[in-house]
Amino acid sequence: MTKFLLAVHVIAAIVAVGPVTVAASMFPPAARRALTTPGDAEAAGTLRLLHRICRVYAVVGVVVPVFGFATAGQMGVLGSAWLIVSIALTAAAGLVLAALVLPAQSALVEGTLVEATLVEGRLPEGPRAADALAENSGTVRHTARLAMYTGLFNLLWAAVTVLMIVRPGSTTGA
Repeated sequence: MTKFLLAVHVIAAIVAVGPVTVAASMFPPAARRALTTPGDAEAAGTLRLLHRICRVYAVVGVVVPVFGFATAGQMGVLGSAWLIVSIALTAAAGLVLAALVLPAQSALVEGTLVEATLVEGRLPEGPRAADALAENSGTVRHTARLAMYTGLFNLLWAAVTVLMIVRPGSTTGA
């Protein structure tokens, strides 16, 4: 039973967490491209698709810790330090995704940041141009901040992966 649970846990991690890390990493540069080409339906569609991938697979990703706990219970390692640290890092990654990455993506997709810089699908000219460019640079800063949050999310998952493989101090073998 342990091998089955472990296999499901690892497959779920690959299938659920992998797409989120890739799509979330692709989102900030895609958002910057969309900002530089206002009115580009393909760029907007790309943002919506990447955000949908992140949202859907974030929900599917709940399976990973569920099977992780089941596997750890079967193995008798629930009190191991490496597992407790992994659980904390997993919770932190989930929090970063839910509280920072997904809301920032939603704001960009919904256009609350993009549309503030646009007038009828294009950057305004004349006296409003300076204001629009200033607002647009704020939006570019938002994409940079989103890239930082996404990097943090990915780094947390990488640390969890290393801990799951190395299992420092484990007596169950590597």
